[in-house]
Amino acid sequence: MRFKEAVNDILDQLTRQLPERLTYHSIYHIKDVYQTAKAIAEQEKLPENETRLLLTAASYHDAGFLKHSQGHEEESCRMARTALPNYEYSNDDVEQICGMIMATRIPQTPYNLLEEILADADLDYLGRDDFFSIGDQLFTELKTAGTINTEQEWNQMQIKFMEAHRYFTATSQRLRNAKKEANLALVKAKIN
Repeated sequence: MRFKEAVNDILDQLTRQLPERLTYHSIYHIKDVYQTAKAIAEQEKLPENETRLLLTAASYHDAGFLKHSQGHEEESCRMARTALPNYEYSNDDVEQICGMIMATRIPQTPYNLLEEILADADLDYLGRDDFFSIGDQLFTELKTAGTINTEQEWNQMQIKFMEAHRYFTATSQRLRNAKKEANLALVKAKIN
């Protein structure tokens, strides 16, 4: 498995080709998910070979945005299935990677620890200090796409989303739950 080459190549492609209108689903988000997944993997004592699969999945998880937003996870898997065998990933490796990518689809449904880690890394910002600045990027992206129109709609969407969300790994629960609840209370205060 030529892990570094595979990851560097997809990150380079995403850096060059992701549309600028994607203010949230950008290369910065993908790199943030990669770094967060790596940190959670260390806390969860993941073996090195599984960490490489996880980080490959993190690199590919939003690659489908190169084609379209709706169903981007399936497109990300299609891209992984096409590209990764060229980097000596086995069919089993690629299917594990696709399982992790699909676990990030909302509502998140991870079935194993690797999938739980990527799902948690993808929404890690909900329980961080940079929640509002990252949220503003998503608001801008959704507004540009015509998905939402007002800040009021956005805040109601965030409340509904955050109340339904949960972290899966012990690491994310320990490190992010309290701050996520504080962030949720601040969003609710904007509406009241």
